[in-house]
Amino acid sequence: MTTDTTGTAARDGESRRSGPADSPFVRACRRESVPHTPVWFMRQAGRSLPEYREIRANVGMLDSCRRPDLVAEITLQPVRRHGVDAAILFSDIVVPVAAAGIDLDIVAGTGPVVAEPVRTAGDVERIHRIDRADVSYVEEAVRLLVAELGDTPLIGFAGAPFTLASYLVEGGPSRTHAKTKAMMYGQPELWHALCARLAEVTLSFLRVQIDAGVSAVQLFDSWAGALSEADYRRFVLPHSTAVLSGLADAGVPRIHFGVGTAELLGAMGEAGADVVGVDWRTPLDVATHRIGPDRAVQGNLDPTVLFAPWPVIEAEVRRIVAQGRDTPGHVFNLGHGVLPETDPEVLTRVVALVHEVSARRAEQG
Repeated sequence: MTTDTTGTAARDGESRRSGPADSPFVRACRRESVPHTPVWFMRQAGRSLPEYREIRANVGMLDSCRRPDLVAEITLQPVRRHGVDAAILFSDIVVPVAAAGIDLDIVAGTGPVVAEPVRTAGDVERIHRIDRADVSYVEEAVRLLVAELGDTPLIGFAGAPFTLASYLVEGGPSRTHAKTKAMMYGQPELWHALCARLAEVTLSFLRVQIDAGVSAVQLFDSWAGALSEADYRRFVLPHSTAVLSGLADAGVPRIHFGVGTAELLGAMGEAGADVVGVDWRTPLDVATHRIGPDRAVQGNLDPTVLFAPWPVIEAEVRRIVAQGRDTPGHVFNLGHGVLPETDPEVLTRVVALVHEVSARRAEQG
């Protein structure tokens, strides 16, 4: 495997003359035949890479997300190093919320911290709608990356209304989501007003990325696993549907992902995704049964397995590739994001192994 100067991964015997739309990643998302199982990693842009830590030194997270040159460089780093089949835009799920007028900061070691948590209808009204001008730095970064990546697809992303609402109501990360659920159950009209506004912001943010040239988008609902299926359907599904169905005419695959969502997978698929991400707790064959045959799946190596001896990692990768072969379409990924302590060389080896094993299976099949 080699990497050209644009950051586009080149592989022996593989031609992608038709650009990102005909890449293995996009084809798998559309449940089409692929030369090998495509692989990328959530949180691959940064986290474990020494070159990322070097370039981010003394630059705050939000500031780094607003610098197109920095965003482009960080996004390209894992493509150059690992030869992954897709890049994901370096950003954060709270970027559009900050652009919509919420006073917040991303505190190292903690996460997003909101200065004035949402408590009233007036607080919701202060979240203004956004347009291209509000996030022009994101548009510029995407355009830079599309030109640089060549045939390698770029994934745009945003946070789902529930997860964003949880941060805004709690004031930051929460283990219990107690304040969030209190609003859901006790003030349902306020809750739905908040999520509806966040759905508008999220949809606009994703539209900017799509118009600038991303090849796919992923909607992260990281905390949806804190809910029962009944509560998810009542309080969350309508708003995630508003985002994903609002992109039905965009012409790019839509991926929907959450953590601890085994019992929600069917409902999450109903929200309008083309691909449903699966965390490591649910085997891909079980997940496919719940999601249905008309959607592809993404996942689902446990990120902590990457700290095990290589024979253990190899066995798990082979197991997941084999399970993925029986799904309508499979994008290999972790069941959540890359942990900061992960050895980058292990990630590179995993990419090569997925390509090798799945290409052999494709030739035999």
